[in-house]
Amino acid sequence: MRLTGPLRGVAVLLLVGLTLLLANTLFGGESGSSLLHFISGASEEPTLEPHHRKYKCGLSAPCPPKHLAFRLVSGAANVIGPKICVEDRMLLSSVKNNAGRGLNIALVNGVTGELLDTKAFDMWAGDVSDLLKFIRPLHEGTLVFVASFDDPATKLNDEARRLFEELGSTAVKELAFRDSWVFVGAKGIENKSPFEQRMKNSKSSNKYEGWPESLEMDGCIPLRPPLE
Repeated sequence: MRLTGPLRGVAVLLLVGLTLLLANTLFGGESGSSLLHFISGASEEPTLEPHHRKYKCGLSAPCPPKHLAFRLVSGAANVIGPKICVEDRMLLSSVKNNAGRGLNIALVNGVTGELLDTKAFDMWAGDVSDLLKFIRPLHEGTLVFVASFDDPATKLNDEARRLFEELGSTAVKELAFRDSWVFVGAKGIENKSPFEQRMKNSKSSNKYEGWPESLEMDGCIPLRPPLE
């Protein structure tokens, strides 16, 4: 006996219902729901895992208002150059072609966050007087970002080390041949800087042959209020 149009429709609905019930029993609710979407032709958006949002310079959390986000990376051996990022802007790197062996320094206005200058100083074969001319005349409140590459210390003299100490460094006194060093200081700082890391060059612990591992440091630096 042939089914008429209405009866045929009811039979199809019953068959679909039984199929969904069986799928839900065998595979769980999600499979049954997916099957329903497939049968009905409805599109189902995939559920995406939330990604960890990255903030300025790759920080895992945003800086408070009136703070500068920064990330420093020292060079890896004498192969991979250093990086200095401030407020999501790469100030110094090998890609920008303004990094070099020795001490890589970026000067930033501590009130406005404006980049003032960047320069690399060769502390193996260069002249330390060039470094001294660069950091002697700094204005009050100038932020000084430093990332080492290869050898940061051979040409450092007592005056250069003292000037960095006045910027808030405690590690520069012992900074030696091929040490890794990252540092943020400021002209006129009253206390020692909390932003400094040093990795000593040691044959027993070096990650690379003849060099310690690269250092990476990030954080938030408060801007200084403008002078009245």
